[in-house]
Amino acid sequence: MQLARIVGQAISSTYHRSLQGWRLLVAQPLDKNHRPDGEPLLVIDYLGASTGSVVIISNDGQGARELVGDNNSPVRWFVLGLRD
Repeated sequence: MQLARIVGQAISSTYHRSLQGWRLLVAQPLDKNHRPDGEPLLVIDYLGASTGSVVIISNDGQGARELVGDNNSPVRWFVLGLRD
């Protein structure tokens, strides 16, 4: 798990069938001082995060595949929680 800031949305003309209906967001991982830490990541979201939101993201690939209901899904990162 890691803190990240949502910096935008992603749009694709072609999706893996397991990603149909999921929001794709671009998340910038943050260090402990809330500074950018590494490259932005593509995450799926079901909690309603918006641009500028600070979120908790997880790279639990198996958990993400269970979330979308497809063991063959390429999904890896997802929004696990919203920070108040």
